[in-house]
Amino acid sequence: MKGVHLSNLFYRNVVRPWLDEAFPSLRHDAGIFGYGSELLGFDDDMSRDHNWGPRVQLVVTDGDFATHAAAIIDGFDAVKPATFLGEPIGYRSRPHPPIVAEDALGRPEHGVEVFTAKGMLRTTLALDPGTPLDALIWLSLPEQKLLELTAGEVFHTGLGALPHLRETFARCPRDVTLYKLAAQWRRIADEQAFVGRAGYVGDDLGSRVIAARLVRDIMRVCFLLEGRYAPYAKWFGSAFARLASSEVLLPMLTAVLEAETWEPRQAGLAQACLVVAEMHAAAGFPLSVTPRIGPYYDRPFPTINAEDLSADLAASIVDPLLRGRPVVGSIDQVTDATPLIASPEGARKATFALLADRAKS
Repeated sequence: MKGVHLSNLFYRNVVRPWLDEAFPSLRHDAGIFGYGSELLGFDDDMSRDHNWGPRVQLVVTDGDFATHAAAIIDGFDAVKPATFLGEPIGYRSRPHPPIVAEDALGRPEHGVEVFTAKGMLRTTLALDPGTPLDALIWLSLPEQKLLELTAGEVFHTGLGALPHLRETFARCPRDVTLYKLAAQWRRIADEQAFVGRAGYVGDDLGSRVIAARLVRDIMRVCFLLEGRYAPYAKWFGSAFARLASSEVLLPMLTAVLEAETWEPRQAGLAQACLVVAEMHAAAGFPLSVTPRIGPYYDRPFPTINAEDLSADLAASIVDPLLRGRPVVGSIDQVTDATPLIASPEGARKATFALLADRAKS
């Protein structure tokens, strides 16, 4: 059984009946969010060491949290079954214990947690409700953390706070996406010829490493065009395979990585780039320049006019915080270092250091 379905049944058959009896007037939302492979539907027998099991997060008002949160957590602990559908109720082998904070509460003995909407926002994205969601804030939000808030499932809506937060962060604003797309093509422009250049001097390993980096960049363009957040490395390929564009691109990118020599590797990358570039209009990001493949200056390396594509996308931005700003990228495009990606506070500081004080060109 998939973890989200298990937790849904746990809420409906165990937690909700108890809540209706013990706290009959409690307005709440219920669902599952945060850590866990099951939030993306990628859980299997091996992934059951990462918070997998019957669990549910309740979202209540500030007043009800102050009045009832401790009673809910303690009260359920007194009546909880030892197991549910054969799975233990407690936090079995779970590396991320329940959060205990000013507006979030849980216990390792069972899988029920209580949050306010503010608590969800603070513990997941390190944001306060009054924080303006401007373009720089959006660029500082790691997509893995956004998935932790927007993936999973809502089991019950009695308050509306959980669906509202998920809707708010479900997709980046258009200009932020344009900026990210421009940054992706900027990255491709910077390295695409090096696949052939490294191979040309006999560095096949170097050529393969660069090709793999570029394959990831192409895949990230696809996530952006389809309005989907990209998960961290473990599930990046699995999530890409669910995109509509993967039907065409998956065999092309696989061929690039399996190419025995640099020539088909370089040519395959260029063709994959062309296919992705031609998807922009249908995705709602039309280009005013024509994507084309040609030699890299006077060298025998076929490349796409990625620099032109990047500049064209950046020129379409209207947000004054982003328009004319150097195309550096979001936190995910600048680094994949886990200490930053896993820390919204650190990611924000790093992003602001890179972008907030930079003079516009």
